[in-house]
Amino acid sequence: MFPDLSGRVAFFRGADCYRKEVQILKALVLGEEERGQSQYQVMCFIFHTPRDAFIPSDAMSKLRQKNPGTIRVPEDDKGRTNYSMDYTVILKRSTVISPHIAEMCAEAPESSYTRHEDIKTWSSIQGVPESVYITALKKFPTLSSTPEDKENHQQLQSCTDLKNVWSPCQCHLELCVGWYPCGLKYCKGKGENKGPMTYRCGIKTCRKCSLFSYYVPQKQLCLWDE
Repeated sequence: MFPDLSGRVAFFRGADCYRKEVQILKALVLGEEERGQSQYQVMCFIFHTPRDAFIPSDAMSKLRQKNPGTIRVPEDDKGRTNYSMDYTVILKRSTVISPHIAEMCAEAPESSYTRHEDIKTWSSIQGVPESVYITALKKFPTLSSTPEDKENHQQLQSCTDLKNVWSPCQCHLELCVGWYPCGLKYCKGKGENKGPMTYRCGIKTCRKCSLFSYYVPQKQLCLWDE
């Protein structure tokens, strides 16, 4: 069972991100003082999302919410998608992915992550060689640091299974966006000639969860994963 951190998630997808098919999820996790954590943590997860997963930015700019205090219920539950991250993003070089990353993820200079398969997708979409993206990335360690573990090709343990809070491990974090505009809604009616017609009549809303798996240098940075 993974913790519900949906109340601590910032979701961003600006016009440039829309064109480049980049989504950024930013999470803030409060420290557990009773376990020696006095500070909060910030993580950014950067991954590919197709354009048709969201409404166009021009339609978004015209969106007006009536009764903003109302609790919204999404019309469509998109379920959960698993993401196994491969790289830490180097913020000062991240413009090649999106110019919004450095500013939005400024509090996460060592904890902004992306995947190799997303790099391949963006490379294909933008016509930019993968080698250009790689200069903005630092690959995760995938093996334990001892010579014996390297020789035996042992993978990093899940933080769930690890007891030593100072050892590196594979962390898991689930983030949910409980309500967001995800498409245009169309209705059927009759046109001027009384024939059938389809017209835009609103915004479709969705809910979606994402489960991220990523490297942390010590379990102390992933105490919720137990």
